[in-house]
Amino acid sequence: MDYRDWEILRVLYSQKNLTKAARLLYITQPALTNRLKHMEEELGVKIVTRESRGVHFTAEGEYLVRCADEILEQFNKIKEHVRNMSNHAGNAVAGTLKLGVSNFFANYELPSMLKLFKEQYPHVDFKVVTGWSKDVTKLIHNKDVHIGFVRGDYNSRGLKKHLLLEETVSIASKEPIDLVNLPHLPRIDYSGDVLLKTLIDNWWAENYIQPPFISIEVDQVDTCMKMVMNGLGYGILPSRMLKDTENIYKVDLTHQNGKPILRRTWMYYHKESLEWNVTKAFIQFVESLTGRSK
Repeated sequence: MDYRDWEILRVLYSQKNLTKAARLLYITQPALTNRLKHMEEELGVKIVTRESRGVHFTAEGEYLVRCADEILEQFNKIKEHVRNMSNHAGNAVAGTLKLGVSNFFANYELPSMLKLFKEQYPHVDFKVVTGWSKDVTKLIHNKDVHIGFVRGDYNSRGLKKHLLLEETVSIASKEPIDLVNLPHLPRIDYSGDVLLKTLIDNWWAENYIQPPFISIEVDQVDTCMKMVMNGLGYGILPSRMLKDTENIYKVDLTHQNGKPILRRTWMYYHKESLEWNVTKAFIQFVESLTGRSK
C-alpha cells in the first residue's frame, strides 16, 4: 500500500459513500472500487461492505483507517522536516508553522504579530489551533504544534520558554466601588482557564469570609466585559481586556504585601525546534518584540 491508498481509506471513511469519496479524491468511482479491491487482495481481508446507504467498514477496515491517520500524519511530519532541512541548508525561511494559541492571545495579540512576521518572511504559512491554555500546553508537550502561546504558569518541564508579557488582574466596574462592600455587590462571573480561576479564588479567600454574590454567569470573558460596561455588575478581569475601554473604574488585585498579582503569557517550544530554519526565525522574531526569555 502506498500514500494514496491510505488517503483513499481516510476520505472514504469520512464520507461512507463511494461516489462522494471519488469526487473528493478526483478519481472515478470505478477506479476507486478497483483500488479498494486491490487493497483487499493485497492484505487478504475485507475492508468495506456495500450497503443501501453507502459503505460499512469492517473491523479490519476500522483498524486500517486508524493506521491511515497515523501514517499520513507521520508522512506529513517527515515531509515538513525535510523541507525545513532543505531551507536551512539554503538559508531560506519558508514552510508551514503550526501554532497552538490561547483564545485571548489569538484574538488580541497574534494577528498583528503574524502580519509583521509575514512582511519579513512572506513564504511562511501558518496553521493555528486555538483553545484554553491548559489544552495548548498539552499540544506543545505532545509536539502536535511547533510553538505554543500560553497564558498562565502551566507546566513547562522539558520546554524552552520566553516571557511575552505580564499583566495585572483587576476588579472592573462601571461605577466606583468600595472593596469592603465587594461581597454584597453583584458580580459577573465567566468561564476562564483553571489557573486564572484559582488565582482569583485564592485572592478572594485571603480577603473575604463571605462568598461572592454571583448575579450573572457567562461563558466568555468578552461577554463579561460587555456586561460590566453596561453597568450590570463588576467583573474580575485580566487588565489587557480593559486597556481600550473608557469610563471603567478598575482596581488591581494585590497580594497581602501590597505587590500586584501578575498573570504571565509565555511562548513555549522544544529546544530541537531551533534546528529548523523557519521555526528558529519565528522564535527569534517574537523574542525581538519582547526582549525577555528564560
